[in-house]
Amino acid sequence: MDENTPDPMGTAGRAGEKGRPTPSRKEAEAARKRAMKQPMTRKEQMKREREARSQIRERQQSALKSGDEKYLPVRDRGPVRRFIRDYIDRRYVVAEYLLPILILSFIVTSFPPPWNSIGVLVWLAVTVLTIIDETLLVRRIKKEVRRRFPDEPAKGVTMYTLLRSTQLRRFRLPKPQIKRGEPLPERY
Repeated sequence: MDENTPDPMGTAGRAGEKGRPTPSRKEAEAARKRAMKQPMTRKEQMKREREARSQIRERQQSALKSGDEKYLPVRDRGPVRRFIRDYIDRRYVVAEYLLPILILSFIVTSFPPPWNSIGVLVWLAVTVLTIIDETLLVRRIKKEVRRRFPDEPAKGVTMYTLLRSTQLRRFRLPKPQIKRGEPLPERY
């Protein structure tokens, strides 16, 4: 082949090798036939798709429990999200106990006076404390994210922080990888 003749395979001028042997004609035809073979019925196709989704979901669930970064859902991947999880998991957060306290105060408000007014005051106090604590927490995390990850986009940091911090520690997914009070690692 001379240099003026176009390369029909498009292999000329590639840097590096492909890293695998060329399949034989028999193997290539078999692979093409497998790829072209469609399910016999729509029902069979739906079954295959459902099984594929199920496998992906199972892998993600096991990753949420083990903390395996490779198979985590997209919203939980990356060093910024890991930092946020560790930052929240290492401290006590008022919002973590918000729901149980609100349920108890709701029950107490059904009692006769003065208990019902005590329940309302507890509800109000916990709500105000939660708002203050969450505001400070989000500000601190945003500041740390900007300091530690200047090249990473900070999109979604506030929502991820709020969602993570309002869950009870034992029910958080991905599971906490750091103990309360433990210092944060400097590198992520």
